[in-house]
Amino acid sequence: MMPDLNQMELQHLRHLIGAHETAYQKLNTYSSQAVDPQIKQLFTKAAQDSLNTKQKLMTFLEN
Repeated sequence: MMPDLNQMELQHLRHLIGAHETAYQKLNTYSSQAVDPQIKQLFTKAAQDSLNTKQKLMTFLEN
């Protein structure tokens, strides 16, 4: 069981979630614009990693 988060921790958590969402959106855009298949794959994987991290961080808000 997770301990309750204080207001400062919640604020930091929301900031991190927002930052990972922004990274996900940007990396997806970069991937769609990439011509080189290896670069496209790199951006796609980085975007997915950002989305995964965002989703993991959001689980702290659900408790």
